[in-house]
Amino acid sequence: MRDLGVGFGYLMKGQRWVAGHGRWFGIGLLPGLITLVLYAGALFGLGYGADDLAAWATPFADDWSSPWQGMFRGFLTALVFVFGLFLAVITFTAVTLLVGQPFYESLSEEVDRTEGGEVPESGLPLWRELWISARDSLRVVLRVALYGIGLFALGFIPVIGQTVIPVLGFCVSGFFLAEELTAVALQRRGVELKERLRMLRGRRMLTLGFGVPLALAFLVPFVAVFLMPGAVAGATLLVRDLEAPQQPPAPAPAPYGATPSFHKA
Repeated sequence: MRDLGVGFGYLMKGQRWVAGHGRWFGIGLLPGLITLVLYAGALFGLGYGADDLAAWATPFADDWSSPWQGMFRGFLTALVFVFGLFLAVITFTAVTLLVGQPFYESLSEEVDRTEGGEVPESGLPLWRELWISARDSLRVVLRVALYGIGLFALGFIPVIGQTVIPVLGFCVSGFFLAEELTAVALQRRGVELKERLRMLRGRRMLTLGFGVPLALAFLVPFVAVFLMPGAVAGATLLVRDLEAPQQPPAPAPAPYGATPSFHKA
């Protein structure tokens, strides 16, 4: 359980790091702002045309009498917009990281540089890095969608569906959000998606301590934009922890009065 607090500590350390390096905070804001404008425009267009889309998809309801036609198509319109909003929430980080790949990679390198030690570089051309990032992000989004469908179905179970399932949902979101953010530093180190997931599962509580509070904060789009630079910095610090060799536990002291045994070489 101690790792939960350690993971949250890396999130805070990342925010403090960008607060102390104002230039990098400003650079890290740009991709989030660009993505926010794109998503706002897409959601505005969806909200403006959702009723037409619902009418086009339900020609069989053209002859329905009032108020059933309006209620049915109004419900579908709201459902389409909610689904679009859901897609925006679960893809915002992936798209922001893709848009800001060069910015966030440079920010991550600077964190490694200021913390000392090796500063890994992928050595890949930009187009190749963008392709790998887009491919891995799509895989992660598909995994999140599959988990989401399962959790949505379980949400209809009385009591459990209103208590345990939402908690599990935020844990799933937090885990994969941490994966996407740590991918910036791990991709520079040549670590593939499968190995990244294995590393994060090996320190599950650390990952959740970092990702779950961030997933909760990212429900507010404007908050997500301002937290992204620090989240990338914190994820880089977390990666350095994952890479550090784990120290074996110290041997337990001998019982009081016990005579130590000696063996000849």
